Amino acid sequence: MTKQTATGALIGLALGDALGFPTEFDDVPSILAKAGPWREMELPGEARSTAYVTDDTQMTLALARGIRTAMDRGVLAPLRLARPVREEFVDWYHSPENNRAPGRTCMVACRLLDGDRPWQEASRTGSKGCGANMRVAPVGLVPGLSEDQRAGAAQLQSALTHGHPTALAASDLTALAVYLLAQGVDPTGLVGHLRSYAYENRSRYHEKWLGDLWTHAQDPTARHFIERGWDECLAVLEKLDAVQRTADPELDPCTYTGDGWIAEEALATGLLCFLLFPEEPLTALRRAACTRGDSDSIACLTGAFAGAHLGAGAWPKEWEERIEYRSELLTFGALWDA
Repeated sequence: MTKQTATGALIGLALGDALGFPTEFDDVPSILAKAGPWREMELPGEARSTAYVTDDTQMTLALARGIRTAMDRGVLAPLRLARPVREEFVDWYHSPENNRAPGRTCMVACRLLDGDRPWQEASRTGSKGCGANMRVAPVGLVPGLSEDQRAGAAQLQSALTHGHPTALAASDLTALAVYLLAQGVDPTGLVGHLRSYAYENRSRYHEKWLGDLWTHAQDPTARHFIERGWDECLAVLEKLDAVQRTADPELDPCTYTGDGWIAEEALATGLLCFLLFPEEPLTALRRAACTRGDSDSIACLTGAFAGAHLGAGAWPKEWEERIEYRSELLTFGALWDA
């Protein structure tokens, strides 16, 4: 792959994260007052200073390291993936660099993962925060996975912390979107692909990957559990499909598809920002960062989609050189682009 889609997606994700970091808890008028016109937003900090990211990028790298360890040991499979990813999440939990206002769900789950209980008991089955799909991009970038491995890995990495069925489905869809864009799927048809996939997989519980997770929620059956998640994702994809060609780019994208604090909205609003400007990656990132919602996670997802679509060349060198964790991001990009 000549355009280096994995590098593009990982750098884009981190740039979106850094751009949205200072705007995360502000409404649009406050952001504009602070940053000026949204189409001219610059990376925070002085020229040549480090552009800092949040837990979104930190956890993406933790997942990337876990996947690499798992695949060094053989074919990607549930137990082989769960162990190293769990260890990486616990290491992140204890790290002094874990000081970027991480989500409560991640913190509680990682504290519970630090021990020998089955991971299903640590999972927060009531939480569908966007913390699971903002970090899932590596699953869509690793070469050579089957559809079953990609879906299973995406849902399993979510379930370690966010066990709500909507978090699982949104992570699956996010990884698929990254994968399809990296494979060269036309952005105009992307939402259609995702909706078809969601319909086809609506009743499929990946027991091999998730074990008895569903029994920790209040559902009568595994199928009932997973259908809840897919139905919420299908509802927001329908909304996205209806507005993707008519949305006013000057209006806050959160108005159309939600504020992004929850998984299905983060997916839809991150996609909307990308689809408004599929060939203008910086404009898409700026639009995502200038939102009233969970700006860093929305922009993080937008950056992953834009980078997977356009490759490493999407991002200006002077931005890329400033990003925190740059060398590790480039290492994984090179590994998966090879």
